[in-house]
Amino acid sequence: MAINFDLNDLQAFRAVAQLASFRRAAESIHLSQPALSRRIDKLEDALGVKLFERSTRRVALTNVGRAFARDAERILDDLDNALLGIRDVASSSLGHVTIACVPSAAYYFMPQVISRYHRAFPRIRVSVLDASANEVLAAVVNGDADFGLNFIGSQEPNIEFKLLLQERYVAACRRDHPLAGKKRVTWRELYEYDYITVGKASGNRLLLDQALTGLPQRPASICETQHVTTMIGLVEAGLGVAAVPTMAMPGGGHPLLTSVPLVDPVVTRRMGMIRSKARPLSPAAAQLYRFVAEMKVASRRRAGGTETPDVDGTGNVGSDDLS
Repeated sequence: MAINFDLNDLQAFRAVAQLASFRRAAESIHLSQPALSRRIDKLEDALGVKLFERSTRRVALTNVGRAFARDAERILDDLDNALLGIRDVASSSLGHVTIACVPSAAYYFMPQVISRYHRAFPRIRVSVLDASANEVLAAVVNGDADFGLNFIGSQEPNIEFKLLLQERYVAACRRDHPLAGKKRVTWRELYEYDYITVGKASGNRLLLDQALTGLPQRPASICETQHVTTMIGLVEAGLGVAAVPTMAMPGGGHPLLTSVPLVDPVVTRRMGMIRSKARPLSPAAAQLYRFVAEMKVASRRRAGGTETPDVDGTGNVGSDDLS
């Protein structure tokens, strides 16, 4: 038996599913609300199921609707990506790409990349999932993201890890702090001051704990945060000092914050692009992946990084990856 719905009905369904609003969905695909409602009714009648729970205040997918949304997204993305491969229509193609990033990489890489990508493909929507390192890895493994930017994953058997840069950890402090005038700071010196750190669930915390096992026990931190970006905000407020990866530091001559290289030992982390070996990238995602990769050389210079662990010539290296 033929199912009586078409591509326009699927696009209407995707818009409502993503925006959770008939009004916003209608505006996004340039339809009146009654016309959008008719398309959803037609789709539900054709499938013989209820896709949305609707009330005067909210719209939510039913359990069946959530399952169908994944299939509809895949169907529409496959069609959009087929069109994207045709140069003459690439600039007018629709599509959706999801990239998962640890917050420092999202802040550091993505504004320039997304700006360039949007100019090239103005109708392809980019979703940035900024999350912890473990969550980014899980999103790529589970297919919730097309690819990711992360400092873990290179030892995962089903993940391809493409190195972007290797960056060192630095001491973050205010410009009026005693450490700010130094050329380099040892970890022991850093621990003499009020110390802010990320919690034990953080990938950065695990990396530092493994790299610094030879040092005396660190003093208790005055505060723990979930993300490095929050920790930097506390440093800016004058609560203490912190050890952070270089790319997490604000650029452009911040009026209050500065960083000093940390030594004895130098600790580094490897930032790279991760993708599933089991799933090829769609053409739309492959273009975004390529745009990120093309930032590699410039980004490595900005981060004070290198592709070799010995970043300062001392021979001291830290943990360079975690799984």
